Amino acid sequence: MLRQRVITAIVLLAILAGALAAPSAWPLLLFLSLTCACACWEWLRLTTRAPSWLAALVGSILFFLSAYQSNIWVTASHEAAVAVKTLVLLTSLAWCTLALASVIKGDTDVPASSVTWSIFGVITLATAWCCLTLLFLQRGALYLFSLLVVIWIADIAAYFGGKAYGRRKLAIRISPGKTLEGALFGIVGVLTWILVSAQWANTFAAELVRIWGLWSTVFIAIALAVMSIVGDLFESLLKRRAAVKDSSNLLPGHGGVLDRIDAVIAVVPLAFMLTEFR
Repeated sequence: MLRQRVITAIVLLAILAGALAAPSAWPLLLFLSLTCACACWEWLRLTTRAPSWLAALVGSILFFLSAYQSNIWVTASHEAAVAVKTLVLLTSLAWCTLALASVIKGDTDVPASSVTWSIFGVITLATAWCCLTLLFLQRGALYLFSLLVVIWIADIAAYFGGKAYGRRKLAIRISPGKTLEGALFGIVGVLTWILVSAQWANTFAAELVRIWGLWSTVFIAIALAVMSIVGDLFESLLKRRAAVKDSSNLLPGHGGVLDRIDAVIAVVPLAFMLTEFR
């Protein structure tokens, strides 16, 4: 299982690296469109009884809406840009409130099918991918990559730290495999990466330090690591409610696309607000 997991991760990373390094923005936008459509399809499978074709259709529409929002930000008026910022702000606040409250409550017996959660998921995915697209178009490949590394390190450090030293369960009803020790490893890993990458120009961490200062950046790094963990736990909660192990089987060794980007949905809009809202 670990071997297959590593192989899939290497392939995905190679595709992402190629898209980021391409002279045109279109390879990355196409990669994001496919990822977004798949994630939306998986989310709707967890929260509704809609046919697969309908979920796939909604996922495709979602990407075009995200692309349209991105175009508004880059080319349109100041008022339109403010509207996009407002969408990001409201969606992020709603996600932080609802997802965090759901994880703390840990009620896995609630029926998975819910129109409210379905709509919430579509809007949240649209916002996250709008932020990713905008950060890439405005800040560049290195900046976006350095932000994604924050999320990957939180996941990898928590996984291996929990495997090696995990004793106390973090949320046993939601995800029995996650431990407090693993979460602490994830937080330390993120903090280390932020402090190291802040020394390089044109990175997410360097921009945080420039805007907020070093000590505030330390607390921001911890908060982002925590929200990454919450994003992971929230998706696990949805799967528990739907009585499935993975969101799909699209990625060998990993499950579904949503299983890989649950923390991205949580962290990227917050990161966007921290550096772009000024």
